[in-house]
Amino acid sequence: MGRSTVQPANRAQVAILGLVEGGLGTGRAGISTIAAVLPLLFAFAVSLAVTLMVIRSAKTHGRFSLDHDLSGPQKFHSSAVPRVGGIGIVAGLACALPALWAMDPAAGRIAAGLLLCGLPAVGAGLVEDLTKRVSPRLRLLATALSAALTVWFLDAAITRTDIPGLDWLVGFGPGAALLTVFAVAGIANSVNIIDGFNGLASMCVVIMLASVAYVAFQVGDPVIGTLALAGIGAVLGFFVWNFPAGLIFLGDGGAYFLGFFVAELSILLLVRNPGVSPLFPLLVCVYPVFETLFSIYRRRFLRAVPPSMPDGIHLHSLIYRRVMRWAVGDKGAKALTRRNSMTSPYLWLLCMFSVIPATLFWDNSLLMAVFLALFGFTYVALYWRIVRFKAPRWMHRPVSRPMPLRERDNRST
Repeated sequence: MGRSTVQPANRAQVAILGLVEGGLGTGRAGISTIAAVLPLLFAFAVSLAVTLMVIRSAKTHGRFSLDHDLSGPQKFHSSAVPRVGGIGIVAGLACALPALWAMDPAAGRIAAGLLLCGLPAVGAGLVEDLTKRVSPRLRLLATALSAALTVWFLDAAITRTDIPGLDWLVGFGPGAALLTVFAVAGIANSVNIIDGFNGLASMCVVIMLASVAYVAFQVGDPVIGTLALAGIGAVLGFFVWNFPAGLIFLGDGGAYFLGFFVAELSILLLVRNPGVSPLFPLLVCVYPVFETLFSIYRRRFLRAVPPSMPDGIHLHSLIYRRVMRWAVGDKGAKALTRRNSMTSPYLWLLCMFSVIPATLFWDNSLLMAVFLALFGFTYVALYWRIVRFKAPRWMHRPVSRPMPLRERDNRST
């Protein structure tokens, strides 16, 4: 649990010198800061355009792609919406490949490898989005296959954890591969679980990737930093159409792929940079991971139902139902969409509650362990307060409730 030899003051000096020298500086792989942003712009533009085309052509493919289920326990939209947003995100990253390869072949090879290895994850999710016939177990197995492929072809395996017992396990090749597959599949599934409201999962992924990019540039690894920026661009191209209007959803294909992408970039950052704490990926992704683990505990031990059974009492669902009271009384589509969208910022803040410490103390495992415990305590305390209708005052927006429709009509006459 030691610290790297680079002190915070020296890191700041290195960052400033990097911005001054050579036209905003270059990293160890020779990628300038300006050039590193180009894949982000390419990915954003392509994702933006492809996602728009998917939305505009919904009448053509709507029979398969629209989410018509408006009454499920985790359904909070007011009309049928395409749930194949992952297509635009993957297309954006794929079209950023030439720019990545031109700037640094290493970045291009890793990006191509991640996209190819991620095909089982995104493919199984996309088939579920179109047919509604792929079980959660098969989707999880497909994501595990994607993780196993990255271990084999990219050497993206967790070989250190700073956790007694686990370090011994990952000291063996099979143990490292097994833990990696389990972790990647778990994170991908957890991102899918929090994908319940407009902009929730996608912005959380942007926040996580921003942290990965920052730390990658701090340790002089512009390859991983540039890949993270490209991922941010691809997700933001989708986000424009998803938040706040909810014109398209990530779907299982998009959610599983984004979870896979974040997890793999975090692991590659560890593999390539020994100075980064092995607890960094866990603290960055702890919000969706803890949400999943707490849901399993809640269903299995408190409600005595199968852990895979969906319900409507995730933390984000409770915030929607018990904190967004200003939307009660108006059942119109616009009010429901607004209520849906304004739920997400609360969870973005919760996500940042772990990501910010991870970004600041990326090389200190002891501090990260403290913040992991603090996050768990905060999550549970917040959940139990909301479930008992005692949400903190700061969570109640200082706005008046929309006037009921009948009252509006009476006043207008």
